[in-house]
Amino acid sequence: MTFRLNLLSKILLWVFLNLLVLGVVLYFIFNLQMSPDLPLLGRTDDRIEYIARLIAMESNEKTRAERDRILADYAERYNVEFYLFSNRGAQLGGKKIDLPFQIEEFLKRPPPPREDLRPRFPGGEPPGEFGERRFSRPPPVFVAHMETTSNPTRYWAVTRVPLSDGPENDTIPASVIAVSDSITGNSLFFNPRPWIALIGVVLGLSFVIWFPFVRNLNRSVRKLNKATEQIAEEDFAVRVDEDRTDEIGQLGKNVNQLAERLAGFVNGQKRFLGDISHELNSPLARMNWALSILEERVGDENQVYIEDVREEVKLMSELVAELLAYAKAGIRGSSVSFVELNLKQIVAEVVAREKSGRASIKIDVGEKLRVFGNRELLSRALSNVVRNSIRYAGDEPLIEISAREADGEIRLSVADNGKGVPEAELGRLFDPFHRLEKDRARKTGGSGLGLAIVKTCIESCSGSVSARNRSEGGLEIVFKLKSSNF
Repeated sequence: MTFRLNLLSKILLWVFLNLLVLGVVLYFIFNLQMSPDLPLLGRTDDRIEYIARLIAMESNEKTRAERDRILADYAERYNVEFYLFSNRGAQLGGKKIDLPFQIEEFLKRPPPPREDLRPRFPGGEPPGEFGERRFSRPPPVFVAHMETTSNPTRYWAVTRVPLSDGPENDTIPASVIAVSDSITGNSLFFNPRPWIALIGVVLGLSFVIWFPFVRNLNRSVRKLNKATEQIAEEDFAVRVDEDRTDEIGQLGKNVNQLAERLAGFVNGQKRFLGDISHELNSPLARMNWALSILEERVGDENQVYIEDVREEVKLMSELVAELLAYAKAGIRGSSVSFVELNLKQIVAEVVAREKSGRASIKIDVGEKLRVFGNRELLSRALSNVVRNSIRYAGDEPLIEISAREADGEIRLSVADNGKGVPEAELGRLFDPFHRLEKDRARKTGGSGLGLAIVKTCIESCSGSVSARNRSEGGLEIVFKLKSSNF
């Protein structure tokens, strides 16, 4: 028994898988983040506090000039300005600066109690006798206080540190102040690169997880779309895979069934038309024979009635012939044998057969153009188009027949200088029995099968046909045929 999942279930399953993988990866990353040796996501408070500690240690028992040099060295190293102030507001080092009132207010606040009184350094205590002597019992050190001021916009980080100063080297409460014009403090206040890397990892994993599913889904949809386009062009031999177990697989199965039923319906309809047309030929022949006898036996005053009947029989014979040609072209389409044909030779034969005295036909077809197709079907299609162009081109028909080759395909164009057709009718020109004149009067046109026969003949030759109105006026019919020169 095949286990079936609908499309919604597959999407939800993929979402769960994506979240599960991301959860495992993020858990691993944040576990590493807890290690003091691997600050993967920055830990900006530790970094600022660590630098403040180093500045305080190096500034102990130093003169003002020495502290200025120390702070200048750190400013050059981190591209951030550093200042040293006592918590009473007296500047102890750095360039002369007037502190904003927000920073002055923070310096005057009493520090809150802190449970961990030992200084925090990556890897433990600072090396050397200096750390052991001065910080064996350190006063509290606090996480940096962040502040933003305006006019101009500047970003401040204040870290409380112990500092040895005064004549007896007493330890006094002080603060190291870092100032930057950038919100990240040139990666000292906040380092975005680890977060960008983390976002990249999340997006990359999501892409890896979702890409196979989306690609498979897109491939199936494209195949279905192509199949429906072919069915719309009356190519009912197309089939799509039915292997999927979701709604798309069921849709593919329905498309295959639809194509099969349409193929049976259309072929059955054409066979029916062919059979009917064939059966009508016998009574029409007998009617023509009877009219010949009547014509000999009636007087001259009744000959006009005989001619009327003969004209009707002739029109019926032409209609039956077109029906038979349409049905024959459609039924034999899959069994047509293709040969290499000289396109210019076929065009010349058709023009010689269809050209009337009042029509002017220009031919621009290369001598070396060769197509794969069936001579009878291609000749019939081209004859119908040329005949239509001459009929509807006006009093002085000018027909232009040209051919060009590109990408293994030959584009054969038949253009006239008539009025063209309404844009809304272009898509229906090749439908059976479709006529622009809705009254279907005898004088305004034929049966409406001419261009339908053209379409069937060209598609039986593995080509396609389309129509468009020319910008300079007139209608252009375009055949696209398979080139044998490619």
